[in-house]
Amino acid sequence: MAYDEKLAARIRQALAHLSKVEEKKMFRGVTFMVNGKMCLSVSRDEMMIRFDPALQEIVAEKNGFRTMIMKDREYKGYGYISQEAIKSKKDFDYWVGLALDFNKRAKASKKTKK
Repeated sequence: MAYDEKLAARIRQALAHLSKVEEKKMFRGVTFMVNGKMCLSVSRDEMMIRFDPALQEIVAEKNGFRTMIMKDREYKGYGYISQEAIKSKKDFDYWVGLALDFNKRAKASKKTKK
């Protein structure tokens, strides 16, 4: 599972002020769970974010963004951000802030019992 370790470190640093952050290996990389909810991931060389689905159309127009598609299904509220789109601290902070803002209101996924 190869993913951009430097990008993961940037996200780790951006979330360092939070108390409930957990890292899980998933989505071909590492996912950062905040308050038990998926928030940000590093998948290969891209950052994946979870954001308010109501903002899908606005966010989709931003440079470097592409909607997450799995099994031919588009997932509103989830997207990949290219390295180019997060080079500057300002742009990186925008995407992290968008994910953290939604995380406060997002519902945790239901855990299946084994």
